Amino acid sequence: MVKLAEWRGKEVFRKYGIPLPQGAVARSPEEADSLVATGQVPLPCVIKAQVLAGGRGKGGAVQFANSRDEARAAAASILGLEFKGERVRELLLEEKLPIARELYLALTLDRAARMPILIASAHGGVEIESVEDREIDRQAVHPFPGLTGYEKRRAAKVLGLSGAPAKALDRLLEALWRVFVEEDAELVEINPLAVVGAGLVALDAKVIVEDDATFRHPEYAEIRDDRTPLEEIAREKEIAFVQLDGNIGVIANGAGLTMATLDVLKEFGGRPGVFLDLGGTDDPKKVTEAFLLMAQAKPTAVFLNIFGGVTKCDTVAKGLVEAMGQVPKADRFPLVARIRGNNEKEGIEILRAAGITSVPSLKESAQSVVRAAGGSA
Repeated sequence: MVKLAEWRGKEVFRKYGIPLPQGAVARSPEEADSLVATGQVPLPCVIKAQVLAGGRGKGGAVQFANSRDEARAAAASILGLEFKGERVRELLLEEKLPIARELYLALTLDRAARMPILIASAHGGVEIESVEDREIDRQAVHPFPGLTGYEKRRAAKVLGLSGAPAKALDRLLEALWRVFVEEDAELVEINPLAVVGAGLVALDAKVIVEDDATFRHPEYAEIRDDRTPLEEIAREKEIAFVQLDGNIGVIANGAGLTMATLDVLKEFGGRPGVFLDLGGTDDPKKVTEAFLLMAQAKPTAVFLNIFGGVTKCDTVAKGLVEAMGQVPKADRFPLVARIRGNNEKEGIEILRAAGITSVPSLKESAQSVVRAAGGSA
């Protein structure tokens, strides 16, 4: 998927006629000062870090300014900030509007129903996950007719809009649907959607474009998304590799076992940091390559949890032992292994010969790696 930064998402919105605050992008305090000085960004204004992680307001990555000096100081304090693993290199400065209400609106894919879905809530400006489910309205939208008048009226009722704001919502939803369809989006989200006077303004823009459709959108080809440098390398090597905030590396196979492994580590007080999914891999060299990539992330400890199927236990064991021999002593870390399933005995013997014991119990192995990483188990 291609995740667009807020300012890029708003450029897309502008193309389709969705109302936006007046604003511009800055990449230095001097540029921010110039935007305010020349009137390109009216005062008072809001200065927002252009990162893909959420929770910017709570993390100090959104600030307000009433003067040029305040805008310049805010820009200087936000630029270069390390926010959830991503360094801030761009700012979006926008006019501060008199907001009457903040709403939530999104179009995304319901993969279970295999249809687009319109999500609306009268509670905007907060993470939608924190809103009670009964306060969120979901409407499946048939892709052929698109958004109907009935669906727009229902959304207006849910959002508590009538009169001019309801008419503005009708136009905005039509534009939002065009963004969703014509840009091949997986998600188009406005949070918050602000009621300003008799109209509506998108104060934020979250647009995620489907990877497989980027051949139709060359303008997105070079856009940086939220992959870390190691995740970018893994992607090129076709390795399923994700970096989180914790310190425990996880090697598993298959999405179900991988997620269950992360859950059990959390249950015992562990902090999963990097995880590799070896599902579908039965090449020891590929396993070695994946493990060495994990070693570059410098985990405090690693948990190997494999259920042998297509990916056989002895294949993983061979690749793992080969990789461990290539990791410099100074960079080595405790390893806890649990391998079950196809060629289990052969895999256990290979590990034992290398001085690694396979722990059969998921509970005991998870507790061991949490202890090794300095956790609370």
